[in-house]
Amino acid sequence: MLLKTFRWSFAVTAIGLALGVWYGGWTAFGVIAILAVLEISLSFDNAVVNAGILKTMSAFWQKIFLTVGVLIAVFGMRLAFPVVIVAVTARKSPFQAVDLALTDKDRYEQLVTDAHPAIAAFGGMFLLMIFLDFVFEDRDIKWLGWLERPLARLGKVDMLSVCIALIVLLITSMTFATHAHQHGGAHADKAQTVLVSGIAGLITYLVVGGLSGFFENRLEAEEEREQESSRSAVVLAGQAAFFMFLYLEVLDASFSFDGVIGAFAITNDIVLMALGLGIGAMYVRSLTVYLVRQGTLDDYVYLEHGAHYAIGALAVILMVTIQYQINEVVTGLVGVVLIGWSFWSSVRRNRAVAEADGVVGAADEAKVP
Repeated sequence: MLLKTFRWSFAVTAIGLALGVWYGGWTAFGVIAILAVLEISLSFDNAVVNAGILKTMSAFWQKIFLTVGVLIAVFGMRLAFPVVIVAVTARKSPFQAVDLALTDKDRYEQLVTDAHPAIAAFGGMFLLMIFLDFVFEDRDIKWLGWLERPLARLGKVDMLSVCIALIVLLITSMTFATHAHQHGGAHADKAQTVLVSGIAGLITYLVVGGLSGFFENRLEAEEEREQESSRSAVVLAGQAAFFMFLYLEVLDASFSFDGVIGAFAITNDIVLMALGLGIGAMYVRSLTVYLVRQGTLDDYVYLEHGAHYAIGALAVILMVTIQYQINEVVTGLVGVVLIGWSFWSSVRRNRAVAEADGVVGAADEAKVP
């Protein structure tokens, strides 16, 4: 099972490392390996969240996620995304941006760094909405009950998550503008960019999530009536799955921002970056499918909670990095610690349930004459 799920990841690793040696020797080999590890460590929480969504989808869409989705993740986010950033912010054509990436790597890195506030605002708002909608929903299983119970009660207020997200964005953009003004206004024009990018992230979440929910609700209504043709239900199921797939891709893109930006701390060579982060993205996707097929989320019920808290932490970190620099190691460790804590809590819960069942079983046996 393990080998079958990860076989493509192993193949891509071998090909990517071989290409790295051919492109830049053993130094490039080491850089690619480090980037792959960086991507996996930063995106482990991504795999857990993806698995929670993917387990509701059919085997067909799981396969699409692993094939078409990988192409989008590897070539779209890890290769094309930095080029698009430079093309838009520097007002250059994509071909000029690629040429810049290959011939003037320091300038290319600087342009991507300059675009970071807009990237962080978009990704931060998208991830913040995911976190808020999770903690404001009343769930049967609660991990940190002292926190989740009052938040679930607050969640009964309509549009509360949107209001909080907009308040966070407004405070962030105003603080950024004030800081820029106090330091000569060098980045004053970017305050508006932060605001617009954050709103774009919020709109993206609402549109993609709303369309997915719309088709899911229509599908449930069709199944309850059982009056329409079976084809109608199949079409609706396909539409719901398609928008859920889009939701997954935007989610993956938001998780990828920190990996792409963090990669510049290791190298500014776009070829090595694409190879290293691409290998890491393959493992994240394979891990997602493995978690689904093994039923790990059902066995360790707090894992999904831990992943969503990691999302919330990453959202805050992204918003903070608009103005302040945070080491990528801190970003990765926060997610790992939260997921590790939730896994340990799940193990303790399973042991307690097993012991309770054993006590009840022994008591029942004792009653039998």
